[in-house]
Amino acid sequence: MTDAAGLSEDLSHQAELWAAASVKPHHLGHRERLRDRALKGGIEALPDYELLEMHLFRSIPRGDVKPLAKALLARFGSLAGVLGATVAELRTVKGVGEAVALDLKLLHHTALRIGKEQVARRTVITSWAQLLAYVKVALAHEAREQFRVLFLDKKNQLIADEVQNHGTVDHAPVYPREVMRRALELSASAIILVHNHPSGDPTPSAADVDMTRQVIEAGRALRITVHDHLVVGRDGVASFKALGLM
Repeated sequence: MTDAAGLSEDLSHQAELWAAASVKPHHLGHRERLRDRALKGGIEALPDYELLEMHLFRSIPRGDVKPLAKALLARFGSLAGVLGATVAELRTVKGVGEAVALDLKLLHHTALRIGKEQVARRTVITSWAQLLAYVKVALAHEAREQFRVLFLDKKNQLIADEVQNHGTVDHAPVYPREVMRRALELSASAIILVHNHPSGDPTPSAADVDMTRQVIEAGRALRITVHDHLVVGRDGVASFKALGLM
């Protein structure tokens, strides 16, 4: 009886092991299902966290990356916020190592280059939507103020997009003479001023308005036109010209 009871107990234990082995973690096969859904239903139909998941597949070849994708979106607020974060900021999220952070920044800079190419190939004034999209990708999620100048030729095509100065969370110093000196070096006929508000609100400040007037005055004597001043924030892009501020 003892032997029979022991055999029965062994068989029961073995059955439990087989049953446990047949239960797979929920994430096994998830990558294949997600890839299949993207191929059949279209990548554009994927929510942001799944799009981010699919990118993380390349950086993290095994395991469930859905929690990491959701953690990144929760930390930075949006897909654009994730890509716009610095390497140091990305690495504050548990599970993000150097390789993951670098891969995300590569994706961000790829988007920037594509946007810049679209602007550079056309007359800037007639491709305004592309210009606004480009400056928003470039600056909307910068943690510090950054002042940039787009230098244009006689046909209003982009010669150069240059960062003139970095600042603090609420100020980037601007020197009108330096802006015009660089415009002359590049033989630019016109410029567009661009800077960001890390607070997220693109509403121009009194200091922004005053600085813009100084740059316009400096350019007038040199026959260099200031077409616009764009202020970029997470909430949108404000145009001085559209607001009647110039």
